[in-house]
Amino acid sequence: MKKISLVLAAFFLFIQVDAQQKSANFPANNKYSISWRSGNCTGFTYIVKGNKKAFDLSFPSFEIDGKTTPAVIKNLRVVNTARLLKNGSSQYELEGIFLSEPDLLLKIIFQIAPDNAVLRFQYSLSTTKPLALTKQSGKDNISYLAFKNQTNKIKEVRLSEFNERFHATHRSEFVLDQRYFENETTFMGPLAVSEDGPTSFLAAYEHGSQYPDRFLEFQLNKNKKISIASVKGNYLKDQPANGFTSIWLEFAGVTGNEDDLANEYRSFVLRYLTQNQESRKPYIFYNTWGRQERVQWTGQKYLSSMNLAVTLKEIDRAHAMGIEVFVIDAGWFKKTGDWEVNKDLFPDELKQLKAKLKGYDMKLGLWFNPIVAALSSNMYRQNLSNRMSIDGRYGEPREIWETEKSVGMCLVSSYWEDFADKLISLTKELGVSYFKWDAIGQYGCNDPNHYHGNTQNSPQERSGRYAFLQPEYMAKIIDKVCKEAPESIFDFDITEDGRCVGLQFLSAGKYFIINNGPYYHNFDLAPMWKSVLPNTNANIFVEPGPARGWFVRSVLDYDKWIPSVLFLTHYQPDEPRNSQIINIASLILGQNGIWGEILKTSDNGVKLFDSVLTKYKLIRDDITAAQMIQTGEPGGSPEVYEKINQKTGKGCVVLFANAKGSYSYITKSTAAKSVWHNEGVEVKRDANGGAIITAHFEEPSAKIILFGTY
Repeated sequence: MKKISLVLAAFFLFIQVDAQQKSANFPANNKYSISWRSGNCTGFTYIVKGNKKAFDLSFPSFEIDGKTTPAVIKNLRVVNTARLLKNGSSQYELEGIFLSEPDLLLKIIFQIAPDNAVLRFQYSLSTTKPLALTKQSGKDNISYLAFKNQTNKIKEVRLSEFNERFHATHRSEFVLDQRYFENETTFMGPLAVSEDGPTSFLAAYEHGSQYPDRFLEFQLNKNKKISIASVKGNYLKDQPANGFTSIWLEFAGVTGNEDDLANEYRSFVLRYLTQNQESRKPYIFYNTWGRQERVQWTGQKYLSSMNLAVTLKEIDRAHAMGIEVFVIDAGWFKKTGDWEVNKDLFPDELKQLKAKLKGYDMKLGLWFNPIVAALSSNMYRQNLSNRMSIDGRYGEPREIWETEKSVGMCLVSSYWEDFADKLISLTKELGVSYFKWDAIGQYGCNDPNHYHGNTQNSPQERSGRYAFLQPEYMAKIIDKVCKEAPESIFDFDITEDGRCVGLQFLSAGKYFIINNGPYYHNFDLAPMWKSVLPNTNANIFVEPGPARGWFVRSVLDYDKWIPSVLFLTHYQPDEPRNSQIINIASLILGQNGIWGEILKTSDNGVKLFDSVLTKYKLIRDDITAAQMIQTGEPGGSPEVYEKINQKTGKGCVVLFANAKGSYSYITKSTAAKSVWHNEGVEVKRDANGGAIITAHFEEPSAKIILFGTY
């Protein structure tokens, strides 16, 4: 504590001394520093310590009472000692008065990680007299951030482009050159990336929506200026300025190329974007839905195998396979809203399950749809005014996975606190520590009696405001639960289109990105939601073999910027052994999920999963920390993934091939000396410590090489 106090004292002394030289600054960490003018200032400067490259970032501009009001601030000052956050970052608060409006105060929060180049910051307003945010043109009018780009190109990194071929959301990138600056183009992001000589840098905003439905955007102008501006939903017409808080913004610069920047950013997302650190751990998950689907394909109901006896057997099998989180999917509950255990299926209300899981040191997970409540539930009766409505009309009640009919509930209302309290009670009563959220479309409510507008706002404005606030309220629920139960993990199922995807939810939890991948209708093989098969199975890639992996591994491309551990995906344990090898090799790259009929997995198959996963667990933190190096595309020969922690040499290389023959690969990273691999692999060393791998394939398969397991 004394050491921290001395650091803080030095911090404030540094500001005071430099203020005498007409500027204020502090050495944020070993990667960058921040400075601003001590008198009237229009922004702050981010300085890369490695090469002294400086980026001038402007303060926001708001439309206040019909007038565009840029934040020119008098005497910006730090108003608190550093607050140490759970993830190790330090939080500072600054404030200053608007030069043009002395009744308006700008507050700034800086979050600074101890060893990372990404600065996270947020703005808010407070007033001493009534002032309003307005929309004279009928549109949002906030510029959150602006800076000068020194080159004539910028790269847009999208995180939410839904690719129908894979039936999944994917990362995509697009370079905008001088033409786009000259024509003052806009783009969605949420990341903008560029290289300027020895420096690579990025700017980003934390929100979420499906591309191209933008709530914020980057704007380019002819002078190479880049700004982040509001588009829709960021605020309501005539909303009081007092208490307005912006989304979080990010900026980073490194000495190095784009790959160096990407590695720095993914480290930030893994370690410092969230306070809920449990969501970043690479547990092995099992979910019952894969089994429930297969039961339904035989002509039975999804809940036919949802019972105590089957579930207890599956827990035993899951433990034997090396699984750590056991998730009971849709149907465990009597009714939505109240989320009480269905005693017809589990007469002891999960007591035996809890005891068995505790004995195995496994976690319990449950499925939820946060935006529905059954008509007979107490939750519904307590929240009648919080029911979703569009233009005054409520949606028709509908069955939720063979349970009681339910209606939609608005997350952007006081309902959110009741739902959060229900989840907190389940952590205490049932020991739930993993929450799978499903079926949350981004739009669905324009009711004038909630938190997203009133009768003075148009239905369209209220709808956009609901959609804008939805990821914020999802995060509020998670943060409230994690405050009471820090071991909780939340994931949001984004396996269908129309769901908000972006950085804001990742500041609280993780994503469930693919269940089965594309359906028959994605390839024009059958009408929408109907199957060409007599068992009404609409899913294509559910059989053993390599094909499923070609599609499911496609989302690993996120790992360039966002760690793959934040995109849970389920692989299948079906025989034959070669198919099991392919699935194990795929999941250890970070997707970490298993589902299917594990009770039909042979004893030899169970031993195979346990054997490889036991070795994987020894180095999984290194694999999680390592940025992925990929050679080849899914379905090609070879398709290679390297994930080796450069600091320790521990990690893995996985090779897939479909054509018979031998393939070679040399690791980019120095690999630990100890190595384990499956059959058909030879490993030698080069002069630089790299691993020279030769893999022989007799059939479509996978080769797994683990470094540092002993």
